Amino acid sequence: MSEILVGLISGFIFGLGLCLSGLADPSVVQSFLDVAGAWNPALLFVMGAGLTVTLMGYRLVFGRARPSAVIFGVGWGLAGYCPGPALVSLASGRMEVFVFVIAMVTGMIVVQWMRASPAALPTGLGQS
Repeated sequence: MSEILVGLISGFIFGLGLCLSGLADPSVVQSFLDVAGAWNPALLFVMGAGLTVTLMGYRLVFGRARPSAVIFGVGWGLAGYCPGPALVSLASGRMEVFVFVIAMVTGMIVVQWMRASPAALPTGLGQS
C-alpha cells in the first residue's frame, strides 16, 4: 500500500511540475522549439534541468543497442506533447490530447508486438 501511495504522490508532484513549467501547453513547447521564428525562451531552465538529468544517465543510454531519443524529439516537436505532459493534459478534455494519447498508446502496443514477433517483420525491423 505504501508503494502505491508513494507512486501517487510522486505522480502528482510530477504532473504539478509539468503544469507549472508550461510543458503541458503545446503552444509553449512549440514556440520554444521554433528557434528560427518567434522563439520563446520560457522553457530554457526546464530544458536545462532535463539536460542535466540526461547527462547523468548518459552512459545508460549508450548501453542500449539503439537509443530512440530522435523519435521522441521529433514527435514532441511536431505535436507539442511528450508522454508525461500529454497524460497531464488529458484533464483539459481537449480532443487533440485524447487523439495524441491514443496514437501514443497505439504506437507503444505496436512496438511491443513487433519486438515479440520479429519473424513477422521485414528483415532489419523490430531488432533492438
